[in-house]
Amino acid sequence: MKPFKACSCRDPETKKLLGKQCPNISKKGHGGWYARYEAPKSADGKRRQPRIGPFDTERECKAELARVLGTAAQPKAHDERKTTFGEYLERRYAWRRSEAETGEGLKKSTLDAEREAIDLYGKPGLGHIKVVDLTDEHFRELYAAMRKLNRPDEKDDRSEILRRLKEARATRDGRRLHSRPISEGRIRRVHAVLHGALTDAVKLSKIRPDNPTDGVWRSKGGKRKQGRAKPLLWTSERVEAWEKTGTVPAKVMVWTSEQTGAFLDFAEATEERLYPAFHLDAYYGPRRGELVGAEEKDLSLERKRLHILQAQSDDELDDTKTEAGYRQIPLDDESVRVLRAWHKQKLRERLQWGETYRDAGRVFCYEDGSALKAEYLSSRFRILLDRYANIRAKAAEGWPADRIARKFRTTEAAVAAALQRPLPPIRFHDLRHGAATMLLAAGVPIKFVSEILGHASVAFTMDVYAVVADEMAEDATRRIAAFIPRQNRLSAVGASTVPSGG
Repeated sequence: MKPFKACSCRDPETKKLLGKQCPNISKKGHGGWYARYEAPKSADGKRRQPRIGPFDTERECKAELARVLGTAAQPKAHDERKTTFGEYLERRYAWRRSEAETGEGLKKSTLDAEREAIDLYGKPGLGHIKVVDLTDEHFRELYAAMRKLNRPDEKDDRSEILRRLKEARATRDGRRLHSRPISEGRIRRVHAVLHGALTDAVKLSKIRPDNPTDGVWRSKGGKRKQGRAKPLLWTSERVEAWEKTGTVPAKVMVWTSEQTGAFLDFAEATEERLYPAFHLDAYYGPRRGELVGAEEKDLSLERKRLHILQAQSDDELDDTKTEAGYRQIPLDDESVRVLRAWHKQKLRERLQWGETYRDAGRVFCYEDGSALKAEYLSSRFRILLDRYANIRAKAAEGWPADRIARKFRTTEAAVAAALQRPLPPIRFHDLRHGAATMLLAAGVPIKFVSEILGHASVAFTMDVYAVVADEMAEDATRRIAAFIPRQNRLSAVGASTVPSGG
């Protein structure tokens, strides 16, 4: 197993390779360094002594020999020596998909996310490299290239790995599949897929003795991983600052109860078809996938209950996010009224569509009865917020209400609702955060709130929402104190301080 030097020169008479016997082998730059090692016997019991090389220096040869000897004890290591990372990723994905088809494996949404990580990053970036040749440097280079995608410094980097990633993410007419920079969270998720694949390569497939991705991950700039983003309340002070600068103070923002009411009043007045879905989300906070996945058979308006038993992931029904997601949501009288009106509207639509009506059996659906796509709810939410802001902008320019209503094809009642107060931006999912906050601020027991939201534990609900719920309660008391006139307060206080009998 000691490294040796050999070349490809041949004897001029016999034409046989000279190898180690070449008279010029001692000359600098002639030949290369090789080594042989004892590998596990073949299936028929024959001895195997594979050769590695050539290498430019003896040191390189020794380093490779030491690495190979670490895998030589495993019979499969040599057989899999030529397996590329891309081939192994595909093989592993096929295993995991077959497990999912039996009902024992991963959710479809998880498999889809893994498929994306493989197609957009794993295979384009490192798929051509043999599994046994992967090092931690390969993964550091991959993540560095991912951070440059869709950023200004991308144009200055001409590295091959970045070029392959860009090609993988390209689509028709040269437009990117994704046009936003890659977040640290997405890189973490891709890392989880690649790390898991190499863990299987070590423990299950026995291709290599170690996982080169262990200890690779570090947040951008060496920062520690940020904790869960906690919501902030859109207080009057923050709204005022936002109107002046356009800056949103945090990623997760929550409306006050008045702001939520203003949005729902506007959505109802503008005759938004999916207003009942927004109403239910603002009141009880079901997840978006749970809303579009809710079935008619699980809604009882007589008992005032909605059972959450599933969620729609992409275009298919799936389990809820966690086991705690299986739950009942109690409905108040106003929500029942809204949902009864919604049922009547769906009956009218069924009659209008006739035989072409496609009843998906969902609580919320398109006009033809087919199942909603989850993103459609978010899209309608963004449209409503944009319309709300545009109405206020036209009113600030002096437009009368009737002209604004015609401009945006809405009702004058919707215009009046939009002019009541400014409505700062939030995401559709933040309606869920708002529902949790308002329930806590209203004094609903935290265990009950946790169950309504489908959280795994009360501690999680308390950790995320307790602070902003207190802030909402304090904000309400300040506004109540400001609303109630107390003109005699100062004189009353002054009179109480004057000594009697003067």
